[in-house]
Amino acid sequence: MKTMLKRGAGILMPIFSLPSPYGIGTFGSSAYEFIDLLRQARQNYWQVLPMGPTSYGDSPYQSFSAFAGNPYFIDLDMLKEEELLTQEEIDACFWLDKQEEVKYDAVFYYRFPLLKKAYTRSLHKTTEAYRQFCEKNQFWLPDYSLYMALKKHFGDNEWLAWEEDARFRKPEAMEKYKTELKEEIDYWKFLQYKFFEQWEKLKKYASDNDVKIVGDIPIYVALDSADVWSHSELFQLDEEGLIPLKVAGVPPDAFSDEGQLWGNPLYNWDKMEKTGFAWWKERMKASSALYDVIRIDHFIGVVQYYSIPYGAENAKSGQWEKGPGKKLTDAISEAVGATKIIAEDLGIFSQDVKDLLAETGYPGMKIIEFAFSGDRFNEHLPHCYEPNSVVYGGTHDNETLAGYFKTEKRQWWELQYIADYLGAAHQSEVVDKVFRAAYGSVASVAVFQMQDVLKLDNWARMNTPSTVGKNWRWRMKPGQFGEEQTGYLAWLVDTFGRFQEGR
Repeated sequence: MKTMLKRGAGILMPIFSLPSPYGIGTFGSSAYEFIDLLRQARQNYWQVLPMGPTSYGDSPYQSFSAFAGNPYFIDLDMLKEEELLTQEEIDACFWLDKQEEVKYDAVFYYRFPLLKKAYTRSLHKTTEAYRQFCEKNQFWLPDYSLYMALKKHFGDNEWLAWEEDARFRKPEAMEKYKTELKEEIDYWKFLQYKFFEQWEKLKKYASDNDVKIVGDIPIYVALDSADVWSHSELFQLDEEGLIPLKVAGVPPDAFSDEGQLWGNPLYNWDKMEKTGFAWWKERMKASSALYDVIRIDHFIGVVQYYSIPYGAENAKSGQWEKGPGKKLTDAISEAVGATKIIAEDLGIFSQDVKDLLAETGYPGMKIIEFAFSGDRFNEHLPHCYEPNSVVYGGTHDNETLAGYFKTEKRQWWELQYIADYLGAAHQSEVVDKVFRAAYGSVASVAVFQMQDVLKLDNWARMNTPSTVGKNWRWRMKPGQFGEEQTGYLAWLVDTFGRFQEGR
């Protein structure tokens, strides 16, 4: 099979995990320095997590919009350089007490008032660039900015708790709110303008340094989002109250006796199809402008999706339903053409999923942390890979490698097989041997989390599924990714032929 991605290597590093003095990673100087370090390490892929505006719980997979960018990532120093903010104004905020952790409460409390000051001083409305930005994003920007303005108007409540005229988007009410909330609406447009302005500069810098950006899009959108509010007919909602009929999740498995209840509203695929999958086409076009490669999270849901009655306490009562399959992937191909796509095909095995991947050419994912619990033909063992695949040590939902391979967590027979397979004479060698196994495999791309490059324990774990409160917080400290790590990764690239022409 032909490989979709050129042989190479990359690092999974969310924007929010970059160093910065202001509580969270941004598109500022540390992001440019990270690209420089990737080049030194001969890494040609930088994978990020979803970059949409986050809601309660701070999960990038639960966003207020499938199109908008997170205002947290707008760099304050760049706004200062534009004379939209002063250093004194920035320094008046208490941003953090731990450099290795995102301070979401401080970021939420301090950042938006600062951004509002920048908005009031900006002359963007008079520029041709801003006019073109608004025109280019006409599909989603007006609805999103109105949504966020209304959200503030109604006490930051989700749209289902708004007054009926706003909830149902009654035309006379929409015109009224557009007039009354015009300044707030313009403010949210400004934030998107700055987000995309700064991101495009950063992405160009990455491209100039032969680093491709791998983006990540959740297959589902949050109930509390501009997408569901403005396109309610495309979701499985009760027409009278707009309450979800069924929601997303996954069934019980070896990891969870009750399954996972995500709570996202499910698509009405019949209505989606009648529109020619117009919403999905627009979403993929927007994503292809942001990223060089798009990873679709929970790709299994394209072929079959798990449908759970709304209000259920857990996922046990759900059932599998048929998804759009090739109809959707054909629409995606029509929308984004040659844009590269990675399919997150983990979870319940389905031959239909494998068949669709074979037909589309999308590379699937292999996870080394999943490799040693089955037989000798486990598809996640490196000797079982096919070239058109992407191998990861673990994902954002998994333990770190250092945490996962601790001896006290594994059965004796499993430890013996790990040692035999990887050629590890001692526990301290296992993480390095995992890197060698992945880099030496035929998989076209090998990607590791930054926490694993730094050999951090589970205190640095990104996310523990089905928990809220301590996830999505890890940050890299300044100088932590240095010559020792870049030199080792560069050596792996050279040793196992993961370099590309010109590098």
